[in-house]
Amino acid sequence: MSLNERISKIIEYSNLTPSEFADEIDVQRSSISHITSGRNKPSLEFIIKIKSRFPELLWDWLVTGEGEMLKSQLPETEIPEEYPEEEKIKTTPLPDLFTMMNDDDEFGSDETETEAPKTSPGESLIPAQDKAPEKISDSQRLENPSDQILGQILGNQTNKIKRIVLFYENGKFESFEP
Repeated sequence: MSLNERISKIIEYSNLTPSEFADEIDVQRSSISHITSGRNKPSLEFIIKIKSRFPELLWDWLVTGEGEMLKSQLPETEIPEEYPEEEKIKTTPLPDLFTMMNDDDEFGSDETETEAPKTSPGESLIPAQDKAPEKISDSQRLENPSDQILGQILGNQTNKIKRIVLFYENGKFESFEP
Protein backbone atom coordinates (compact mmCIF):
# COMPACT_ATOMS: atom_id res chain seq x y z
CA MET A 1 0.00 0.00 0.00
CA SER A 2 1.49 3.36 -1.02
CA LEU A 3 1.72 6.37 1.29
CA ASN A 4 -0.97 8.13 -0.73
CA GLU A 5 -3.31 5.16 -0.21
CA ARG A 6 -2.55 5.12 3.53
CA ILE A 7 -3.49 8.79 3.76
CA SER A 8 -6.75 8.06 1.93
CA LYS A 9 -7.41 5.30 4.47
CA ILE A 10 -6.76 7.75 7.34
CA ILE A 11 -9.29 10.16 5.81
CA GLU A 12 -11.84 7.32 5.70
CA TYR A 13 -10.97 6.38 9.30
CA SER A 14 -11.52 9.98 10.45
CA ASN A 15 -15.07 10.04 8.98
CA LEU A 16 -14.32 13.49 7.54
CA THR A 17 -14.54 14.82 4.02
CA PRO A 18 -11.18 15.61 2.42
CA SER A 19 -11.75 19.35 2.89
CA GLU A 20 -12.73 18.85 6.56
CA PHE A 21 -9.65 16.65 7.01
CA ALA A 22 -7.45 19.39 5.52
CA ASP A 23 -8.93 21.92 7.94
CA GLU A 24 -8.50 19.46 10.82
CA ILE A 25 -4.76 18.97 10.24
CA ASP A 26 -4.25 22.60 9.16
CA VAL A 27 -3.13 22.15 5.55
CA GLN A 28 -4.42 23.53 2.28
CA ARG A 29 -7.39 21.68 0.84
CA SER A 30 -5.73 21.35 -2.55
CA SER A 31 -2.78 19.48 -1.01
CA ILE A 32 -5.14 16.71 0.12
CA SER A 33 -6.50 16.17 -3.39
CA HIS A 34 -2.99 16.30 -4.90
CA ILE A 35 -1.72 13.69 -2.43
CA THR A 36 -4.70 11.32 -2.63
CA SER A 37 -4.64 11.43 -6.44
CA GLY A 38 -0.94 10.53 -6.47
CA ARG A 39 0.16 13.78 -8.08
CA ASN A 40 2.28 14.82 -5.07
CA LYS A 41 3.93 12.97 -2.23
CA PRO A 42 3.31 14.23 1.32
CA SER A 43 6.05 16.09 3.12
CA LEU A 44 7.38 15.15 6.53
CA GLU A 45 5.59 18.17 7.98
CA PHE A 46 2.32 16.87 6.49
CA ILE A 47 2.81 13.43 8.06
CA ILE A 48 3.71 14.98 11.43
CA LYS A 49 0.50 17.03 11.33
CA ILE A 50 -1.51 13.86 10.71
CA LYS A 51 0.25 12.01 13.54
CA SER A 52 -0.18 14.90 16.01
CA ARG A 53 -3.92 15.10 15.23
CA PHE A 54 -4.40 11.32 15.30
CA PRO A 55 -2.00 10.02 17.97
CA GLU A 56 -3.62 6.57 17.88
CA LEU A 57 -1.93 5.92 14.50
CA LEU A 58 1.30 3.95 14.56
CA TRP A 59 4.36 5.58 13.02
CA ASP A 60 5.56 2.37 11.40
CA TRP A 61 2.30 1.91 9.54
CA LEU A 62 2.05 5.58 8.60
CA VAL A 63 5.58 5.84 7.21
CA THR A 64 6.35 2.36 5.87
CA GLY A 65 2.97 0.62 5.73
CA GLU A 66 4.19 -2.22 7.96
CA GLY A 67 2.19 -3.51 10.88
CA GLU A 68 -1.18 -2.36 12.12
CA MET A 69 -2.74 1.05 11.52
CA LEU A 70 -3.93 1.74 15.07
CA LYS A 71 -2.40 1.12 18.49
CA SER A 72 -5.66 -0.46 19.64
CA GLN A 73 -5.28 -3.17 16.98
CA LEU A 74 -2.06 -4.45 18.51
CA PRO A 75 -2.16 -7.16 21.18
CA GLU A 76 -1.13 -5.79 24.59
CA THR A 77 2.12 -7.74 24.55
CA GLU A 78 3.16 -6.20 21.24
CA ILE A 79 2.78 -2.52 22.18
CA PRO A 80 6.15 -0.96 21.37
CA GLU A 81 8.04 0.61 24.24
CA GLU A 82 7.84 3.98 22.56
CA TYR A 83 4.05 3.95 23.13
CA PRO A 84 3.57 3.07 26.81
CA GLU A 85 -0.02 4.15 27.40
CA GLU A 86 -0.52 2.50 30.80
CA GLU A 87 2.84 3.43 32.19
CA LYS A 88 2.95 6.78 33.89
CA ILE A 89 6.32 8.41 34.18
CA LYS A 90 7.00 9.22 37.78
CA THR A 91 8.62 12.59 38.17
CA THR A 92 10.41 13.64 41.27
CA PRO A 93 10.10 17.29 42.09
CA LEU A 94 13.30 19.24 42.05
CA PRO A 95 14.24 20.87 45.33
CA ASP A 96 13.88 24.61 45.47
CA LEU A 97 16.42 27.01 46.92
CA PHE A 98 14.75 27.30 50.32
CA THR A 99 14.53 23.56 50.99
CA MET A 100 18.18 23.26 50.04
CA MET A 101 19.06 25.98 52.56
CA ASN A 102 17.09 24.26 55.35
CA ASP A 103 18.72 20.89 54.65
CA ASP A 104 22.26 22.26 54.59
CA ASP A 105 23.54 22.96 58.10
CA GLU A 106 26.75 24.48 56.81
CA PHE A 107 25.06 26.81 54.36
CA GLY A 108 26.92 30.11 54.35
CA SER A 109 29.57 29.12 56.92
CA ASP A 110 32.50 29.47 54.52
CA GLU A 111 31.26 32.70 53.06
CA THR A 112 32.76 36.00 54.15
CA GLU A 113 31.42 39.36 53.28
CA THR A 114 33.68 41.33 51.03
CA GLU A 115 33.13 44.85 49.92
CA ALA A 116 32.61 45.27 46.23
CA PRO A 117 34.93 47.72 44.51
CA LYS A 118 33.29 51.08 44.07
CA THR A 119 32.69 52.04 40.48
CA SER A 120 30.54 54.72 39.08
CA PRO A 121 27.87 53.04 36.99
CA GLY A 122 26.97 54.28 33.56
CA GLU A 123 30.23 56.10 32.93
CA SER A 124 32.67 55.05 30.29
CA LEU A 125 36.08 56.32 29.44
CA ILE A 126 36.12 58.59 26.43
CA PRO A 127 39.55 59.04 24.91
CA ALA A 128 40.80 62.62 24.77
CA GLN A 129 40.70 64.18 21.35
CA ASP A 130 43.75 65.63 19.71
CA LYS A 131 43.70 69.40 19.70
CA ALA A 132 46.33 69.54 16.96
CA PRO A 133 45.03 70.98 13.71
CA GLU A 134 44.53 68.41 10.99
CA LYS A 135 46.43 68.82 7.78
CA ILE A 136 44.41 68.58 4.63
CA SER A 137 46.57 66.68 2.20
CA ASP A 138 44.10 66.38 -0.66
CA SER A 139 43.50 70.10 -1.12
CA GLN A 140 44.84 72.03 -4.10
CA ARG A 141 46.32 75.49 -4.18
CA LEU A 142 44.43 78.21 -5.93
CA GLU A 143 46.09 79.72 -8.96
CA ASN A 144 45.28 83.27 -7.93
CA PRO A 145 47.28 84.81 -5.12
CA SER A 146 45.30 85.73 -2.02
CA ASP A 147 45.53 89.49 -2.83
CA GLN A 148 43.76 88.96 -6.12
CA ILE A 149 41.03 86.91 -4.45
CA LEU A 150 40.47 89.58 -1.80
CA GLY A 151 40.33 92.19 -4.51
CA GLN A 152 37.70 90.24 -6.39
CA ILE A 153 35.61 89.81 -3.26
CA LEU A 154 35.88 93.46 -2.27
CA GLY A 155 35.32 94.71 -5.79
CA ASN A 156 32.27 92.54 -6.23
CA GLN A 157 30.09 94.01 -3.46
CA THR A 158 26.84 92.93 -5.08
CA ASN A 159 27.37 89.36 -3.93
CA LYS A 160 26.36 89.07 -0.29
CA ILE A 161 26.45 86.00 1.90
CA LYS A 162 23.00 84.55 2.30
CA ARG A 163 23.73 81.48 4.46
CA ILE A 164 26.69 79.60 5.96
CA VAL A 165 26.25 75.91 6.61
CA LEU A 166 28.72 73.90 8.72
CA PHE A 167 28.70 70.13 8.35
CA TYR A 168 30.14 68.06 11.19
CA GLU A 169 31.67 64.56 11.01
CA ASN A 170 28.90 63.06 13.15
CA GLY A 171 26.31 63.94 10.49
CA LYS A 172 24.93 67.06 12.16
CA PHE A 173 25.02 70.51 10.66
CA GLU A 174 24.41 74.12 11.61
CA SER A 175 23.06 76.88 9.44
CA PHE A 176 23.83 80.56 9.99
CA GLU A 177 22.11 83.46 8.24
CA PRO A 178 23.33 87.03 8.68
